[in-house]
Amino acid sequence: MTSDPLFDDLDLADVARRPGIKWRAAGAGVVAAWVADMDFAPPAEVTDAIVDVVRAGDLGYPEWLTTGTPLRAAFADRMADRFGWTFPADEVREHTDLIQGLQLVLHLGSSPGDGVAVHTPGYPPFLATIEAMARKRFDVPFRLTEHGWDPNLPALDEIARSCRVLVLVNPHNPTGRVLTCDELTEIAAIARRHDLLVVSDEIHAELVHDPYEHVPFASLGADAAARTVTLTSASKAFNLAGLHCAVGHWGPPTLRGVRDAHPSSLFGEVSSLSVAATLAAWAHGDDWQRRLRVVLRRNRDRVATWLAGLGGDDPVPEATYLYWFDAALLGLTGPDPVADARRDAGVRLEGGPGFGTGSSGRLRLNFATAAPILDEIQRRLEALRA
Repeated sequence: MTSDPLFDDLDLADVARRPGIKWRAAGAGVVAAWVADMDFAPPAEVTDAIVDVVRAGDLGYPEWLTTGTPLRAAFADRMADRFGWTFPADEVREHTDLIQGLQLVLHLGSSPGDGVAVHTPGYPPFLATIEAMARKRFDVPFRLTEHGWDPNLPALDEIARSCRVLVLVNPHNPTGRVLTCDELTEIAAIARRHDLLVVSDEIHAELVHDPYEHVPFASLGADAAARTVTLTSASKAFNLAGLHCAVGHWGPPTLRGVRDAHPSSLFGEVSSLSVAATLAAWAHGDDWQRRLRVVLRRNRDRVATWLAGLGGDDPVPEATYLYWFDAALLGLTGPDPVADARRDAGVRLEGGPGFGTGSSGRLRLNFATAAPILDEIQRRLEALRA
């Protein structure tokens, strides 16, 4: 096993004292492998950028408050460089996070009672948001096949008849599935056929494992772009979630106009520190990210080998640092395997019915941590079988 001191020199006791929700909410003596935060410090250039703003002594209102942040041009440039997806920077808008972005799109682009299609298992805050906003949620369960997780496009086509919005998560959380260009093209045809507004969560796009490739949904053509709001952030790829900074490409011109007709302050605004951090990550963090992806691929493969040794055959994630697997592999067959793993193994995982249809009896493990901490997680969980 190849070790990288930048990511592997973490002490469990030190990490467990961190004030963030990942470790605080896990509880004393419990190893946290649940919420989708990495345990790694962000690139040094990001830290320096934040410190530079503070040391400059200017934490007042930024000059871009009424004109849009420099993130707009930076995001457009990054999408062109990374994925060959080009669009005008003035079609980009800022959000505090993806959940707020989804809420805003649903608020402006749909009405209470409208149907919203979403693949399950799904990101619990998205599923909860749809229901909290009085939209009617239609789950499209992924199918587990001999070839891996299948997006069940025939079911999506049927369900879309009753929907106004499709929430598309690609790369997918929690399965780690990366939809192919052919699959996305068929989804685009379904969206066109049923005149769906698409909200495409692509926050894990930069954490795709070789040989898989991410294709932005809105890059498929003019029609896809004109009906899609693409939401993303540097938060997953650079571990910056606490800064609350995201961006969205608002492809539908009419919807973008409706948004811009409201004062920007109504929807919340990103901070000068979060903008500085995101710009630094995109401009200077690529070497750090390359090393990160090697470590994540290594950790993913270690978890895959471990689960296979327990008799598991769940698909290996094609992206992300999250592993979705059958709780029965650990001997957990009760109605709440998350609570059982926390109580009996001292490991906090995610999973279960909160992820939507088809999620009962399944767990999500966050493997974005140092090798010794991952060893401890596996040791504790395997002891459940003793």
